[in-house]
Amino acid sequence: MTAPLSQRLRDATHALHREVEHSGFMSALLRGQVPRGGYVLLLRNLHAIYSAMESALQRHAAHPKLQALPLADLVRREALGTDLQALHGPGWVDLPLTPAATAYAHHLQMLADTQPLSLAAHAYVRYLGDLNGGQVLKRMVAKAFGLAPGEAVAFYDFGSATHTAALALAFRTGLDPLADNDAQVQALVQEACAAFSRHGQLFDDLQQRVATGQLPVDQPSA
Repeated sequence: MTAPLSQRLRDATHALHREVEHSGFMSALLRGQVPRGGYVLLLRNLHAIYSAMESALQRHAAHPKLQALPLADLVRREALGTDLQALHGPGWVDLPLTPAATAYAHHLQMLADTQPLSLAAHAYVRYLGDLNGGQVLKRMVAKAFGLAPGEAVAFYDFGSATHTAALALAFRTGLDPLADNDAQVQALVQEACAAFSRHGQLFDDLQQRVATGQLPVDQPSA
């Protein structure tokens, strides 16, 4: 029997997931060794990616298959903006985007025009990462930057642990009926693999900025 789409996605992206997770930037972040300015740049670039993805998903909210995903409970761009305001100040909107983030946002906009179902693969990579590993990262970030409880970690906040786990389960369950045939499964798997590769490029860009000291200076909040 063919494995469900959620399992196919997990199996196909496992090695890429591990590779990206152990990239220089992410490995340093998990060890609490990324400077605050580097983390701010990460959030700024993620904001651009989420804005493109969530705008595209909202545009196709009536899509008969995408409706199976609990997307309304997962949106992150507003939370990212809240954290950027807290960590950097009102000038966060003018912080630079990396070439990888710009290219990723353009790709998501292209999918919205031509292959809206493929957006589910990018939602899979981002949202399940936020619901699972993001909860560990939340604690690491708070510790590394000396944040008060609940300060500047709205991005990782989906409610209680029980609710967060329920959202992850609902998302996985909603994935399985998305594909009607093996060709659609393969297309979604390939898009998810490409999403991990794009994240690797983003982290490489950010690591380069950290290494060369191209980091923003915090501004006072308004």
